[in-house]
Amino acid sequence: MKTDANVSRNRKSGGYLLKSRLRKGAVSVIRGLLLFGLCFMIIQPILSRIGISLMTESDLYDSTIVLLPRHVTLENYKIVFDLTSFLRKDFPYLDSMLNTLWVSLVVSLLQVVACTLVGYGFARYNFPLKKFWFGCVIAVIIIPPQTISIALYANFNAFDPFGLFTALTGKPLNMLNSTVPYMLMSLTCMGLKDGLYIYMLRTYFQGIPKSLEEAAFVDGCSTMHTFVRIMLPDAVPTIASCFLFSFVWQWTDLFYTRNFFKSINMYSTKLQGMTSQMTRYFSQGTNSSVIVAQAREQQLLNIGVLICIIPLIILYVFTQKTFVQSIAMSGSKE
Repeated sequence: MKTDANVSRNRKSGGYLLKSRLRKGAVSVIRGLLLFGLCFMIIQPILSRIGISLMTESDLYDSTIVLLPRHVTLENYKIVFDLTSFLRKDFPYLDSMLNTLWVSLVVSLLQVVACTLVGYGFARYNFPLKKFWFGCVIAVIIIPPQTISIALYANFNAFDPFGLFTALTGKPLNMLNSTVPYMLMSLTCMGLKDGLYIYMLRTYFQGIPKSLEEAAFVDGCSTMHTFVRIMLPDAVPTIASCFLFSFVWQWTDLFYTRNFFKSINMYSTKLQGMTSQMTRYFSQGTNSSVIVAQAREQQLLNIGVLICIIPLIILYVFTQKTFVQSIAMSGSKE
């Protein structure tokens, strides 16, 4: 009966009902294919690394194998853990993980605090050269940090603001090989991707009605009290997203880590140097030097990368609700 009613309605509409349903169905199918393709593009590198990590050495040189291994083995994971144990002095696995964790946490917190204040200031206050300074924020997003690497090195190698250290000690202060320079950069919104966080927070605060602040001022709240009690609670999802972005990028960063943390064991730098020690590991117990093939080196390095991203996956599992909420709120305000 329901089918007959639909047929009757379609005839009365001159076929419009059927065309509308077909159009909606086609749009749903196309949307699903696009989302599937986008998701596959995002997770394909991880799937590829997992597949390569489970291959035997013979599978690496088989041109007919693309993603799925023909012979599955977990021996490669055992070799990587044995390799990190063998290179304990050169690759202190646990120490490097803990150092990366606390540096990423501290840097992310400093970046979030500084960028939240600056983003709120750009959204709510007028001050001289406001457009110029916001243009500088956009420049921080666009210009890669590698372009200022020499200036950063020279500045912190002989750090001497206003000549204070030279006047007191007779020479400038060398701040390299410590976390202090990068902490200072994070507090002054010159850290990794700080321009992006300022832009995100400014966009969010601009979407909050000014009537909320005006009502708080009428009730006797000060500017800081209004910011802390009224504005920040609503901005928690966006702030959390900025923290997650900062933590993830800092966890895998090589540029600032190489420049400032040379004396600190960081997982990203130690992982990169692991390949140079594989020959010594595979040559133990033999009278000759074993040459490790490049494909084999990359396979073991991929396993190290997978181990590196496990904490990030765990972090995302516990914070995905806040992250998705931030994106949804940003879209609704825009």
